[in-house]
Amino acid sequence: MAGSIWKERLLRIVGLVQRHPRILALFGFVSGIASFVLVDRQEEFARVIPLLMLLSWAWLVLENVLSRSLSRRFGHELPAGVLRYATQMIHQESLFFVLPFFFVTTAWNSGQAFFSALLLGAALVAIIDPVYYKWLAPRRWTYLAYHTLTLFAVLLTALPILFHLTTPESYKLAIAVAVVLSLPSLSRNVPFDGWGRWAALGALSLALGATGWLARSWIPPATLWLTDVAVTASLDDDRTPAESLGTVTGAQLRSTGLFAYTAIRAPRGLDERVYHVWQHDGIEVDRIALDITGGRERGYRSWTHKRNFPDNAVGRWQVRVLTEAGQMIGALRFQVVD
Repeated sequence: MAGSIWKERLLRIVGLVQRHPRILALFGFVSGIASFVLVDRQEEFARVIPLLMLLSWAWLVLENVLSRSLSRRFGHELPAGVLRYATQMIHQESLFFVLPFFFVTTAWNSGQAFFSALLLGAALVAIIDPVYYKWLAPRRWTYLAYHTLTLFAVLLTALPILFHLTTPESYKLAIAVAVVLSLPSLSRNVPFDGWGRWAALGALSLALGATGWLARSWIPPATLWLTDVAVTASLDDDRTPAESLGTVTGAQLRSTGLFAYTAIRAPRGLDERVYHVWQHDGIEVDRIALDITGGRERGYRSWTHKRNFPDNAVGRWQVRVLTEAGQMIGALRFQVVD
């Protein structure tokens, strides 16, 4: 009797979603954006919401096992529509949760724009039913890539918030977890048996992990972003930069040097090492390490003061702010003239 009531309620939910499919899309969008706002504004929510995101992904990984357990417990299988809509909703909530983080941290004049645009495209696919069900879902390899991309983005965002892992640690762990959790799906799609199957799985896993690592400079550091920057001649006693300079003369460089000032927002409890990489006409001339601490709403203030410039310093300069893994947080630009 209880099983019949349970199944009937599930069928009602599925029927409601089928009659009003935009409800699911709207819920995924609103809940994702609301999650970002709560994480950004309320520190006590910063651990709860990413944890819920990861638990929802545990459901996706274990959905077949859980479905069989529920079937044995209640004597009925979960309706196919429930699993399908639950998976879609998790994709929606996950993508709209991570999108604001990546959009804030993306350096749009770099290769990072491609990755963030890819996430935006994935989010749009999740809320357009004809595309999601008729184009994406039937293409198993495309769907697997979509699933792995979404999980990877969630891990990059959630791991520093939940476990205070540094950006390089989070990046490596996100790649490893995404590869491991994609193995069941890869296994179902490999058209080999015996040793050939295991060899193909190993090769695909290595290729997936290597691709993720080599592409790290194109991936924004989801939980680190610049709240204030300046290239300036001086800092006051309160560590506030003077006027930001876009053009500097050689005489100014030789007399006072330059400060590269950055305020970097990071999650509470996160200790991170970043680098100010000074480049002249695209060539690195200095790399200076800085240790930052998360939790300050206006960002952790840090700076480097460079006085040793080459004799011929005329040209385009930039100070790239990088993580230890080589992901770019942002860049400061100025030009030196005669």
